[in-house]
Amino acid sequence: MKWLILAVSVCVAGGGGAPSARAFCGFYVARGDAKIFNHTSKVVLARDGDRTVITMVSDYQGDPKEFAVVVPVPMVLEKGQVHVGDTAWVEHLDAYSAPRLVEYTDPNPCPTKGIEVVGQTKSAVRKKDSSTGQAVSAALRGVRVEAQYKVDEYEIVILSSTEGRALDQWLRQNGYRMPAGAARVLESYIKQGMFFFVAKVDLQEQKRLGYRYLRPIQVAYESPKFMLPIRLGMVNADGPQEMFVFTLTRGGRVEATNYRTLRLPTGQEVPEFVKEEFPDFSRRLFTFQHERAAEDGIFTEYAWVVVPNTPSCDPCSAPFMTPAELRALGAYWIQLPPNPPGDVVLTRLHLRYDARHFPEDLQFQVTADRENWQARYVINHPYRGSDDCPEMESYHKRVWSRRAREAENYCELTNSSLDQTRVKMGVGENWSEADEALVWWQRFWK
Repeated sequence: MKWLILAVSVCVAGGGGAPSARAFCGFYVARGDAKIFNHTSKVVLARDGDRTVITMVSDYQGDPKEFAVVVPVPMVLEKGQVHVGDTAWVEHLDAYSAPRLVEYTDPNPCPTKGIEVVGQTKSAVRKKDSSTGQAVSAALRGVRVEAQYKVDEYEIVILSSTEGRALDQWLRQNGYRMPAGAARVLESYIKQGMFFFVAKVDLQEQKRLGYRYLRPIQVAYESPKFMLPIRLGMVNADGPQEMFVFTLTRGGRVEATNYRTLRLPTGQEVPEFVKEEFPDFSRRLFTFQHERAAEDGIFTEYAWVVVPNTPSCDPCSAPFMTPAELRALGAYWIQLPPNPPGDVVLTRLHLRYDARHFPEDLQFQVTADRENWQARYVINHPYRGSDDCPEMESYHKRVWSRRAREAENYCELTNSSLDQTRVKMGVGENWSEADEALVWWQRFWK
């Protein structure tokens, strides 16, 4: 049985085959978004003062009858604090803040012209099947049902417990197949005075509402703690998990307080072939930087003061965020037309975690930093026209020098071999255009 993370943890109810996580590996020219990574969870945290709104997106794939979510929360949530969101909101946030590729084409070195900016974008919304679970039965000794209600297609129960073992037994006897070792982690949350939000899907209600995929669950509460519990999702994980945390704040950029918050390298010029393999480039880049950081760093990939319906990126790899979307994700201070919308600081954090490198839950703070920043990589296409002029020879030499620099950047970002990179670029030893023999080797290499 594979246990997945849904923002904080995913558990399953009932019998059947083992669920699995799957991330769509599409082709994106202009960005490297969350879909290119496997075992991926996405969570949006809107934070203002002590108020937190969490939107959780499931990457669950498997028997629909086995889906449920268990989330440690700091208080008993009332029905009005729980909502069902739209996956498209989070997908848009992901696409808008993802590391991006920008292309420039050199002007004709003979008659000087302006630089042409070239770029393409695509966006996709993944849809998933969903399911219902079994009804929650009466509490066992040591476990108390604090609240029970239904929000759209989700059946929700809020539990408290005096010990982790009792809660583990309650979940098992009510149809939840808990991973070995869960009781110990549950106990740690109980000692912190936390409650447990449990949600399952009513399949018939979901069908009646017209949905065929799992919609995000959204909860709102007030607590001085700005944190995200992740340990329960690692109890029986079969490897490192990928997580993207998108934060929306009034103040500034968000960073972790109990782990290092680093920035991905940005602004480097890279070879032209990166355009055709940007998803793979993004994966390799993140993996190498993650290893460099001793596998316990959290990486900032985007931090920007976002004003709805205006550019908040350079360049933008998705349509602008709207006031309605940001409000729906918990940024309630954003105003709808005809009022001026105001702004929100969007921070995108990316981590790859396991129990050995991330033994604690994530603790965050809102900083005063409102500087705009993003992970961005540049392709420069040389001018390939047939014009001839005295300036052309020196221009070619500058291109060759730039190619060498681009190859060095690529190797530094991805830990690749310089010789192999030069072959992939299809250029000679002096970084000029390749001869026929090298072109043959380039094809052989591919």
